[in-house]
Amino acid sequence: MFVFNLKLNKVFKIFFVCVAIIMIIFFIIGAYKIFSGAYGYFNVSDNVKNDNIVNLNTGNYTNVLKAVHENIDSYVGITINFTGYVYRVVDLQESQFILARDMVVSSDYQAVVVGFLCNYEKATDFSDNTWINITGTITKGNYHGDMPVIEIKEINQVDKPNDEYVYPPDDNYVPTSGIL
Repeated sequence: MFVFNLKLNKVFKIFFVCVAIIMIIFFIIGAYKIFSGAYGYFNVSDNVKNDNIVNLNTGNYTNVLKAVHENIDSYVGITINFTGYVYRVVDLQESQFILARDMVVSSDYQAVVVGFLCNYEKATDFSDNTWINITGTITKGNYHGDMPVIEIKEINQVDKPNDEYVYPPDDNYVPTSGIL
């Protein structure tokens, strides 16, 4: 029987310990960024303060849209502000429209319409494809099942923005309901 007896010299031991420490530090930093929302995107949280206005933009729009649709009850009462265009489908009520954005789904700019269902008693004042900015409160409504509905408090017509497209939710989207 032949046995290898490896004696690790001092330099190799120090190198190995340093590499292990660096790997642990990178792991801790990565975990912190994921769970603290350090990337600057909308943090999905079951304890969101109701007194602040959440501003949606092209960078966080679909993350917020996805989070609110997946866990409506956690976001009821939150006030949000965002810009989109008026989009209607046949079976909406007269006081309803979808405040929409076009979400790019492929590299050749094929897009689908995504957005929040909005309720505003003077909705007919705004024609389809009109760009508007709204501030409203998230409520729970019913449109082919439970759905978030924005009750509009303030509405203004605006010019079409330079960054009219939004993109699918990113890989940093981590719902807190799956963590807790």
